[in-house]
Amino acid sequence: MLKLVKQHAPITGDQLAEMLGTGKPTLRADLSLLVMLRLLEAKPRVGYFPGTAPELGNEQALKRWEEASVKDVQGLPISVAETASVHDAVVSLFMGNAEVLTVVDENRHFVGVVTPKDLLKVTLGGSNAAAIPVSMAMSRLPAITVVQADQPLLQAVKKMLVHELDGLPVVSGEDQPARRSEVVGWISKTNILRWMMEQGTDRQE
Repeated sequence: MLKLVKQHAPITGDQLAEMLGTGKPTLRADLSLLVMLRLLEAKPRVGYFPGTAPELGNEQALKRWEEASVKDVQGLPISVAETASVHDAVVSLFMGNAEVLTVVDENRHFVGVVTPKDLLKVTLGGSNAAAIPVSMAMSRLPAITVVQADQPLLQAVKKMLVHELDGLPVVSGEDQPARRSEVVGWISKTNILRWMMEQGTDRQE
């Protein structure tokens, strides 16, 4: 794909899809990833161009990403009990400066996630909303996209792009976790951007 863009820039997503014999929706996540890595540059209503890739070159930049695992980038999760009140969850969000809260049961097993938007929906228009348990507001397993710490970072990024998510819980066990899984981390766009900046600093040194 990078070679095609280099040869035919500017080139649209439709043109790339036609050259590769596939549909544009199939390429959307890969194109978004390449733009995120700065290996491609996208201009609205114009198309894709070769990006402002790192000084080490496209191949070495991709190699760094291919060798990185989720565990190299993930942060610590901020968790609350499913029995905690919405009020307590809001406090945990702000005190932990968290984008999302992971929810655990009495055995510390991962059962769901709750976002600021989830909490806002519950609290609007209800005088006793703050006392509602988090379990009434959260998104539950198995309807949650997750990753494992030893999975490739690129795989996590693709999941985030495909599902249009800002972050993913990192869990122990299988890719489709049961209630026995534990949440061991959280990976977000913020984590990834911080890691990218650190990689850039390492190269300059």
